[in-house]
Amino acid sequence: MIFKLFITFFKIGMFMFGGGAAILPLLQTEVVERKKWLKEKEVVDYYAIGQCTPGIIAVNVSTFTGYKMAGVKGAIAATMGVITPSLIIILILAGVISLFLNNEYVLHAFTGIRVVVTALIADIVLNMGRKNIKDRYQLAIFVAVVGLMLAVSLSPVWVVCGAAVLGLFLRKGKAA
Repeated sequence: MIFKLFITFFKIGMFMFGGGAAILPLLQTEVVERKKWLKEKEVVDYYAIGQCTPGIIAVNVSTFTGYKMAGVKGAIAATMGVITPSLIIILILAGVISLFLNNEYVLHAFTGIRVVVTALIADIVLNMGRKNIKDRYQLAIFVAVVGLMLAVSLSPVWVVCGAAVLGLFLRKGKAA
């Protein structure tokens, strides 16, 4: 299991461009659909917790997943797997970055990659929304959070904590 965790997260790390949210479509495909190690709800939960904990979201989510699957050794394997490709690429690029930094082909390639990553993230967010927003209370939380995030720049910690409180408040009102 330890080797499988390392290899799976190594593959995820190889194709994770665009920041923390870029891990979501890769986790959905590899960890939820192919390996069936996590349920989609767990990925969403781990991502939310990863937003609130120090460090890189993708590393945090990988660590949580590895720990669930194989304890501390699994957490270490998944974490090392997801960071190793970046480490290798950064070490290679560090020596040659100045040669390609202003190359128009490289700039256009990165423009294309950013667009694709944005589309992949949008797809996974829409799918998660369809599966996780099941009633008007959840829809109310979603609308409130999106509206707040568009209006004000807040730390993800405050957004997640506020949504948790709102969820408790709305559920309490529903039970009454």
